[in-house]
Amino acid sequence: MANLPCFASAELAAACKVLGDTTNGLSGNEIGHLLLEIGVADTDPSMTKWKRLYNALVEKQNQVKAGNFVIQFINKAMAPPRYVSAPELFRWRRDGLNVALAFVGYRVREDGLVVHATRESTVDGARARAGRLRSLLESRGIHAEVFKY
Repeated sequence: MANLPCFASAELAAACKVLGDTTNGLSGNEIGHLLLEIGVADTDPSMTKWKRLYNALVEKQNQVKAGNFVIQFINKAMAPPRYVSAPELFRWRRDGLNVALAFVGYRVREDGLVVHATRESTVDGARARAGRLRSLLESRGIHAEVFKY
């Protein structure tokens, strides 16, 4: 696989906030296991989940000067067999990641794999992709603070 461009800190943080979400994100053990699986050092397991994930991925990205490990982590985290008994969790994470990844020209498909997509340059464009997620969250009465992320 060719080296993929590095993720900017804002886009990487947004993806990590989805994957490390307090309610719907990966558990701390899952993060540690997945980092180990892709060969990324878990720099500080005592940190907040999303910051822990961000720091581990940004350190690896800076070492190899490529965004490949970010994509590998997302592919592993979004593998459909992990969601057999929680399909709504898969959809929630996928929709959130698709908003975060829209700015770098990627999206997560139904099979959990990250693929190239049209790059969005505006918040409105990224939100249009999130329309499905937003309507689902609104229908469930999710707190307004969640929509900031």
